[in-house]
Amino acid sequence: MNTKYIFVTGGVTSSLGKGIISASLAKLLVARGYSVTIQKLDPYINIDPGTLNPYEHGECYVTDDGAETDLDLGHYERFTNVKTSQANNITTGRIYQSVIDKERRGDYLGETVQVIPHITDEIKHRIKILGSKGDYDFVITEIGGTVGDIESLPYIEAVRQMRWEKGSNCVVIHLTYIPYLAAAGELKTKPTQHSVKMMLEQGVQPDIIVCRTERPLNESIRHKIALFCNVEPSSVIESIDAKTIYEVPVLMREEKLDIQVLNKTMMPIEGEPDLDKWEEFLFKLKNPKSEVTIGLVGKYVELKDAYKSIIESFIHAGASLQCKVNLKMIHSESINNDTTKDILNGLNGILVAPGFGERGIEGKITAIRFARENKIPFLGICLGMQCAVVEFGRNVLGYQDAHSTEMNPDTSHPVIDIMKDQKTICAKGGTMRLGAYPCKIKEASKAFDVYKKIDISERHRHRYEFNNKYMDAYQNAGMMAVGINPKDNLVEMVELKDHPWFIGVQFHPEYSSTVASPHPLFISFVDAARKNSNI
Repeated sequence: MNTKYIFVTGGVTSSLGKGIISASLAKLLVARGYSVTIQKLDPYINIDPGTLNPYEHGECYVTDDGAETDLDLGHYERFTNVKTSQANNITTGRIYQSVIDKERRGDYLGETVQVIPHITDEIKHRIKILGSKGDYDFVITEIGGTVGDIESLPYIEAVRQMRWEKGSNCVVIHLTYIPYLAAAGELKTKPTQHSVKMMLEQGVQPDIIVCRTERPLNESIRHKIALFCNVEPSSVIESIDAKTIYEVPVLMREEKLDIQVLNKTMMPIEGEPDLDKWEEFLFKLKNPKSEVTIGLVGKYVELKDAYKSIIESFIHAGASLQCKVNLKMIHSESINNDTTKDILNGLNGILVAPGFGERGIEGKITAIRFARENKIPFLGICLGMQCAVVEFGRNVLGYQDAHSTEMNPDTSHPVIDIMKDQKTICAKGGTMRLGAYPCKIKEASKAFDVYKKIDISERHRHRYEFNNKYMDAYQNAGMMAVGINPKDNLVEMVELKDHPWFIGVQFHPEYSSTVASPHPLFISFVDAARKNSNI
């Protein structure tokens, strides 16, 4: 197959939404019947974002095959409903590690190892391998950072070489920013001109320029950008601010971004992209028939990217039920016995978020007790489930110092303990239990009512687990282990017997929720919150 390669670069400023534009273009091409995959090239030297603080890089997204990746891969999956893998996220650290390993093995036969050709060859190899393995029509490659950054230079050079090698099989889309100066009352194109000039200095001429803007571009602005940036006016695409990221594929269809790409890669254009189901989703999202308020309790709530997949999962579930989900972001450190009622009263549901470390842990446990005692629908994810186990141990079973050995290694009731295969591991990067694992659900359970099947598979990212020594005590008191890993006998799901909806999961359901397939746990949770709001 003659795979086409599309590169998406960014200029002027970071955080313009290259991931959303890439995912939207992929959605349009998939809606036209083409097979597409997307990858992200990140210029940082970390091997992967697995060890990065959320304040540094937002959420760490996990794929089925256990790759800890950039959160943009979550957007790719949510938009296209196509799963990604280790090969879809490459960092500078991984590139250099591979080249240095080859040098140590003697693969370069004594050559002096340099950025060009060795680093750029490795980058090109990682880009091309997706096209050769997956039999795709298009490989969309988003390059992180901003053109002009020192760390981005090898990637831009690799793009230059790819364009020279591939000709019309290669297209460069440059996403830039058109600021509006209120004092002058006009949009300014100069930053875009300079950004493209910087690309030209590095040997790359963009084929399509996508302009992020707060106000519509008029024809005069489009022609000015086209003239100074060496593109056709039809290749200047407006990307105006939208109320939701899910409007962007429709806006890009109206701007004919997909047609521009197909024309430049000499691919056939037949009819219109089939976005009927997508537009149905948007209609339901914009026209809710009911409304709920759910508290998201975590320690990074001031940084919404830290819980990006959870937030998007609520959007998918809410739209499927035509129910608007208002998320109240609650810092777990703000919750204690004196503040609980003031903060949590009036919520229709409570979700305790995943995370690591001791900070804010007692606030999470207190919030869970409030949900349990007041019969408020509750969902605990990963650490959230572990906190539910700790709370139940302390306040129902009477284990006063019950805890996870992650937080208190000396607890006399280690109801959450480190997994056996994690005990000898010292390195932090890529060593957790990662990726998709099977789970068997007990039929007589709320979990079975949610999934409607016994055998499921969900993605994980953890080191600690429910301590099975306490299984009988918990089940006799009413906290049931309803989801078990069949190989390791690991508790994957717990629920309360005498509660309308109280489920904790060791896995991360938010990683596999998409527009086309909202996750059943989130749908059921939102539905329970909706019923609670009507009481």
